[in-house]
Amino acid sequence: MPPSIAILAPGAMGSAVARRLSEHGVRVLTSLKGRSDATAKRAAEAGMIAAEDSELAGADIILSIVPPGQAVALAERLAALIAGTGKKPVVIDCNAVNVETVLGIERIIAAAGARFVDGGIIGFPPRPGSTGPAFHVSGEHAREALALNQFGLDLSIIDGPVGAASALKMSYAGIVKGLAGIGAAMVLAATRAGAADALRDELALSQPAILARLAIALPDMIPKSYRWVAEMKEIAGFLGPDHPASLIYEGFARLFDYLAQDASGEGAEAARLKAFAASIAQKKA
Repeated sequence: MPPSIAILAPGAMGSAVARRLSEHGVRVLTSLKGRSDATAKRAAEAGMIAAEDSELAGADIILSIVPPGQAVALAERLAALIAGTGKKPVVIDCNAVNVETVLGIERIIAAAGARFVDGGIIGFPPRPGSTGPAFHVSGEHAREALALNQFGLDLSIIDGPVGAASALKMSYAGIVKGLAGIGAAMVLAATRAGAADALRDELALSQPAILARLAIALPDMIPKSYRWVAEMKEIAGFLGPDHPASLIYEGFARLFDYLAQDASGEGAEAARLKAFAASIAQKKA
């Protein structure tokens, strides 16, 4: 029989994961307290069932999938719920947080008597016909998460303690999203100076792989930039306050905040990035 699973919260990733599990016969619970009608609709379409706190805490497996800035607060909420049930669910933190943060979350969850698993998601939300994204898990109880492989998810264990999965996520995101940040900054600078076309043509000649990535990454980044702010700060923390590279990711946090504000306002910078990406496709045609 499938385990009972709770997913908090029903955002883009959480609801897509829930849909994949629901399609494999799993009953997926979530909380809709204080959520918008749009979120409630997305949850229902994904097959998620609105549940009371006591039901969430009684699930066999609880997945925490929220923006990184909300991860600790959710852990505290879950711990309070779990402590009152006497049950010991497996709690998998799937958030983009640094090692220090996830160790703190482990302490919160373990104090409530639950079993904690460190997790990191790499890839886009599940889509029909795809096998991703990849869930990497680590820690003493990581093997208990492997049951999810039977229900459409792609989990693998990192042989390491709590913190190893988060370290992988931080490192991977630091490279992939860092490249998107570098690309956005330089494309905007080149555009302001009238060199956007020249930059595109030179990249096509000498760095075609980078150009191809920017064609996808730049427009994809724009609606997500607000979510990347806290993640860049987590990566800076992962590097450590005394590491010079941490300043790079603090800078990326400022850049993505700037792009998020632009996207929710006049959208001038967003239009420039989209125009650059569109010109790549036009040049190939």
